[in-house]
Amino acid sequence: MVNESKPWFNAWSADVPKNMKYPAVPLHGILQKIAENYPVKVAIACNGKEITYAQLDLLSNQFAHALIKLGVKKGDKIAIFLPNIPQFIIAYFGILKAGAVVTAISPLHREREVEYQLRDSEAGTIIALDSLYAIVDNVWTKTKLKNMIVTSLDEPASEKASSSIKPNVWTFQQLIKEAPETPLKIEINPHEDLAVLQYTGGTTGTAKGAMLTHTNLVSNAIMFAAWIKGEIAKETFLTALPLFHIYGMTTSMTVPISLAAKMVLLPRFDPAKALEAIRKHRVTVFCGVPTMYSALLANPELGKYDLTSIRVCISGASPLPPQVQKRFMEVTGGFLAEGYGLTEASPVTHCTPVDRTMKTVKVGSIGLPLPDTEARIVDLVTGEKTLEQGETGELAVKGPQVMKGYWKNPKETALVLRDGWLLTGDIARMDEDGYFYITDRKKDLIKYKDYSVYPREIEDVLYEHPAVKLCAVVGKPDPVAGEVPKAFIALKEGTAASAEEIMAFVNGKVAPYKAIREVEFRKELPISSAGKVLRRLLYVEEKTKAGHT
Repeated sequence: MVNESKPWFNAWSADVPKNMKYPAVPLHGILQKIAENYPVKVAIACNGKEITYAQLDLLSNQFAHALIKLGVKKGDKIAIFLPNIPQFIIAYFGILKAGAVVTAISPLHREREVEYQLRDSEAGTIIALDSLYAIVDNVWTKTKLKNMIVTSLDEPASEKASSSIKPNVWTFQQLIKEAPETPLKIEINPHEDLAVLQYTGGTTGTAKGAMLTHTNLVSNAIMFAAWIKGEIAKETFLTALPLFHIYGMTTSMTVPISLAAKMVLLPRFDPAKALEAIRKHRVTVFCGVPTMYSALLANPELGKYDLTSIRVCISGASPLPPQVQKRFMEVTGGFLAEGYGLTEASPVTHCTPVDRTMKTVKVGSIGLPLPDTEARIVDLVTGEKTLEQGETGELAVKGPQVMKGYWKNPKETALVLRDGWLLTGDIARMDEDGYFYITDRKKDLIKYKDYSVYPREIEDVLYEHPAVKLCAVVGKPDPVAGEVPKAFIALKEGTAASAEEIMAFVNGKVAPYKAIREVEFRKELPISSAGKVLRRLLYVEEKTKAGHT
């Protein structure tokens, strides 16, 4: 029988308050409380199967016990190398219940990228899809891995993976089956203890682990649930954003759990399957990126699907085209709001109020700061002077969702955290009504669809090519993807290389979304007085060619 008593936080209040109260509990405390109050409510729907909140809570308890049995201790880093399947969520909360720290890895990553994150995070255990077994096996000896847990899209893990099992490799089903369901009692300090070590590019483009505490993630989930005016036990979320990304992890997993909502999982985004899922499950909330909404609208069979169950959708990661926003709202009758966030802020800091119509939407705005979130525009030189309304500078934010710092990197931390204020690296302005607009970026990252691509990482691979003397990678404007990586290269004297050769060299070593789409050879590249290649000048050139100002 469902316990209809209200849980212990007010995330579903009718009006969004400026300030909220956040419980001093670990992140998994949200799941435990929801499971206690709504045990038979469906938590996960995936591939025709359903898991209730009571089952999810018990399965994560079992996984936590299994980790302890494998020798996992409080504070240990554990990697999740999975797509959007139930095992991701079970493992995620099991890791937290064991007192350990999650570090999620994109299933699209290649060996080089996986090895870096495992080595930097010092992860000792990894949960991976059986099809990714070979990648982990190849980097094993270069990392601190001690245990590997394999699973598949259709649990149990395939016989192929099981037959190649080493003494320290286990199947997900095997560990769950043999573990008790009782909750563990591991002391967690929500304000200090890490829940997630989430990798991002930082200011230099070199991957950094953003240290997110339990309080960071709990507060962001609660404030965002309040912002979208979620109703307890009445919402259904389409979880199509990748859960390994902080945007999906918070808005499409933690937030729905905080609302006792059903999560309809898509292992990967497919427009036809997404439309069918919305129709079949009567989805009310969908957090996505502009390319997802564009793809749904472009589906030739769009008219066959009843999408009127949608109440609110959020778009983030890159600017939302006004025509896409307007058309999507016409088709669904729901509201599509543009928001903003970054990994270092768990991630959401701004969003357009959802009680608006298209006529009252401020086109191009990322909206207002969330509850308990302060935002200001600071000068680009020192990052200390607050600018007036209408002036352009760097966006700085402050709130309970802001990270503790970068893992093992106090120097990088000091560059972005100033007295609790996080310098976002994005250039913005604030209007007379307090709405914020992103106008450019201080960082050199490339926004390819819903992914952030850091030029430095691709350039490091380019420099491994024996013919490359100097290089720079920038985002070339693209009408479909937003931007695509383009490489400018100066070759060493006496050497030769074709664009096709360069692209094949790089693209075989990086995830597909980081692939170079174009190469331009030059005799020389613009260099600063300090000898640094001026990426920015090349980027401006590309924007000018494309007719952007």
